[in-house]
Amino acid sequence: MSDAVAGRPLWVPGADQVGGANMTAFSRWAETRWGRCLPDYTALHAWSVDAPAEFWTSIWEDGEVRGRMGSRVVENSESMPGTRWFPDAQLNFAENLLRSRDERDALVFWGEDRVRNRLSHGDLYRQVAHFAAALQEMGVSAGDRVVAWTPNLPETIVAMLAASGIGAVFSSASPHCGVQGALDRFGQIEPKVLLAADGYYRDGEIIDCMHSVAAIAEGLPSVRRVVVVPYVHARHDLSHVRHARMLSDFVKPFLSVTEIPFVSLPFDHPLYVVYPSGVAGVPKGIVHGAGGVLLQHLKEHRLHCDIRPGDRLSCFTHCGSMMWYWLVSGLASGAGLLLYDGSMTLGNGAILFDYAQVERITHLGVSATFIDRIAKAGLRPRETHDLVRLRAFFSAEGGLAPESFDYVYQEIKADVCLSSISGSADILSCFALGNPTMPVWRGEIQCKGLGMAIDVLNDIGVPVRGEVGALVCSRAFPAMPIGFWNDPDCAQYRAAYFARFENVWCHGEQSEFTPHGGLIIYGCSDTAVGVAGESVVSDSSCSGQRAAT
Repeated sequence: MSDAVAGRPLWVPGADQVGGANMTAFSRWAETRWGRCLPDYTALHAWSVDAPAEFWTSIWEDGEVRGRMGSRVVENSESMPGTRWFPDAQLNFAENLLRSRDERDALVFWGEDRVRNRLSHGDLYRQVAHFAAALQEMGVSAGDRVVAWTPNLPETIVAMLAASGIGAVFSSASPHCGVQGALDRFGQIEPKVLLAADGYYRDGEIIDCMHSVAAIAEGLPSVRRVVVVPYVHARHDLSHVRHARMLSDFVKPFLSVTEIPFVSLPFDHPLYVVYPSGVAGVPKGIVHGAGGVLLQHLKEHRLHCDIRPGDRLSCFTHCGSMMWYWLVSGLASGAGLLLYDGSMTLGNGAILFDYAQVERITHLGVSATFIDRIAKAGLRPRETHDLVRLRAFFSAEGGLAPESFDYVYQEIKADVCLSSISGSADILSCFALGNPTMPVWRGEIQCKGLGMAIDVLNDIGVPVRGEVGALVCSRAFPAMPIGFWNDPDCAQYRAAYFARFENVWCHGEQSEFTPHGGLIIYGCSDTAVGVAGESVVSDSSCSGQRAAT
């Protein structure tokens, strides 16, 4: 057993915190709704996996999902893959994220220390309406693909919401993946529209992307329009970019449009195509459905993260990462999103805490790498910044080292729920994560996610406690991928997750349960494989938490 579990908890929520948490309110509501006795998290989690129809209906109702649920919740639940969730349901993902049109902040953006802007919920709705109308005018409809090769800009979220609002499928990638990386990803799905930025900032320097944009457009013959976002340049020559228009020109004919024609679609209608990092060769496109993503993220944000309307959520991430998609869904829980793009090293990392102080961030997500870096730099935000509003601090990109737990509580904030999280692009969410009603133990992820029947198995498939084994999930959940792109018989999908243990999702990470009900994630075993059997490049790349870097 690791010595990381020894000693006392680093943080224990007070009685008022527990009593006021969304998790507690949800438990009491579920007890009344279903006639259950759910006195603690152990009982709540057991109910969530043993009674999936009740639990996921509760997430739909508690999350006030806009749409028609239908009478059937789950079919063929004993088969993975093959389970169907809410087969009669109809909904629109974007409609559930664009619930408000008020003047509160929906998106705040900092581009290093060079650019700052913000959009209210009303502004965001209007910009999405304009972009959606422009997409429809050029013939984009349900099932077509819209892609973005951009920094972490507000315009990327606008394009995603516009695409999903009319039923198109969205995919994104960061400019850091390069031209070939973009072609490897987007070339598979043959998009009609490409959103691209003119460049980005890195350590205060301008990185021009226009020649790269031209090369990507040339390499994607399916693209009928390239929409260029002005970020780092005042003037633009688009003559060398096929089918290019500036964003302002693209939406100009539709500025009078005030409503979005949300298309009602089945629960498992494709929403995103995402790509795992860390695998050799061309990354496989993982297709995620709108309903599964929405319910999973509502559960994680509202319950595990205790996000409430008016909270301010920020994650240091990039477009195309699991954490970007996770962050964006915070709109459905009423949070304002605080976007940052650029170097995390400005001021030895202090710029993110400047951001947290100025913009009153309540929930902040960073990578384990970032925490390690600022600790080595001697940063002490507890002494230099006012972080009184910060309630939750998330660490992604691999298991957080025990020493990093110490650093957070000693040098960042003593009264904060530190949540190391374990998820991936494979499920676009988390298997294990935080809980505002439970203690934080040094070196541990707090708990199994609600509705996630995770376990740790030895080499012969027997559950183990107090020893290291493979992290698995033994029951179906709505956020499982629909499948892989261009994998009609699901052969690659089955090979990726179900080849090792029959009818059990094997995630490929070495893990260990702790006596407190938490987990320690050690990374990938030597025998782990990536998507569709491709070799994983490194241990860190195997964890879905990697995507936050």
